[in-house]
Amino acid sequence: MRVGVFTALLAQQSLDQVLERLKSLGVDTVELGTGNYPGDPHCKLSMLQNKTEMKEFKRKIADNGFSISALSCHGNPLHPDSERAKHDQDVSQKTILLAEKLGVPVVIDFSGCPGDSDNAKYPNWVTCPWPPEYLDVLKWQWEKKVIPYWTKRAKFAADHGVKVAIEMHPGFVCYSPETMLKLREVAGPSIGCNYDPSHMFWQGIDPIAAIRVLGDSIFHVHAKDTQIYDRNLPKTGVLDTKLYTDERNRAWIFRTCGYGHDAGWWKEFASTLRMFGYDYVLSIEHEDTILSPGEGLTKAISFLNGVVMKEEPAAPWWV
Repeated sequence: MRVGVFTALLAQQSLDQVLERLKSLGVDTVELGTGNYPGDPHCKLSMLQNKTEMKEFKRKIADNGFSISALSCHGNPLHPDSERAKHDQDVSQKTILLAEKLGVPVVIDFSGCPGDSDNAKYPNWVTCPWPPEYLDVLKWQWEKKVIPYWTKRAKFAADHGVKVAIEMHPGFVCYSPETMLKLREVAGPSIGCNYDPSHMFWQGIDPIAAIRVLGDSIFHVHAKDTQIYDRNLPKTGVLDTKLYTDERNRAWIFRTCGYGHDAGWWKEFASTLRMFGYDYVLSIEHEDTILSPGEGLTKAISFLNGVVMKEEPAAPWWV
């Protein structure tokens, strides 16, 4: 297992600057955005059409001794706005093709969320079974939008030797282990998850217990923490729509690793991941509004280096 960095937090710096900085911090694994929500500051899809650009990009990564854990194109491929959906689907497809050419095993995306009909303007995230029309919407979404799209996208990814890791996030149809596994069941084994424990915390789901539910569907992991504010939680509940910058009044906020839960928790998290077959990358995603990106990144790297298990386990000599 090793520590990596999702470079979106360093979007204002060039790829050369990012690699130099991370190397100085002892990191040699990156997750790169290719468009949609993360943007594409360090990895352009134009490489697919430009051999010189592709060659230069590969050389830069190799010469600096880096590997790429995943390409990220989190979007809403099921958006009811057809132009928005087409854009995000196109970025997803091209990202899979680029991952194939770069030898990157995982592409990260959101599951997306449709509207409530073909005439909808905005996504409609269903969160309760009553009044009964909500279940009608949910059934329509899965049967008419979710399953058709993701069945085809899963086959496309498998045909190109790439796995798609869906990041479970409220606001999209896959937001919990149950909804994630529902999609995997219908779309096939090339669909799994990008596991971000911070999204479990704020839904009231034990992230370590959820690893046992998700099992071998975990393809990639984000290292990000959440702090719950018990004084505000009874007032707001977990579905808190206040701005992330309203830290004093929110029920929870995202935190740099170690600022929401201690090293003991993270050691059990990493150990359980290994126990259930995940021994890949913990990719730091910084979204902590209390720490600067620079300080948050530095502290997270230092913290996680004391957590991850970098050597393969040996056969038990005492047995």
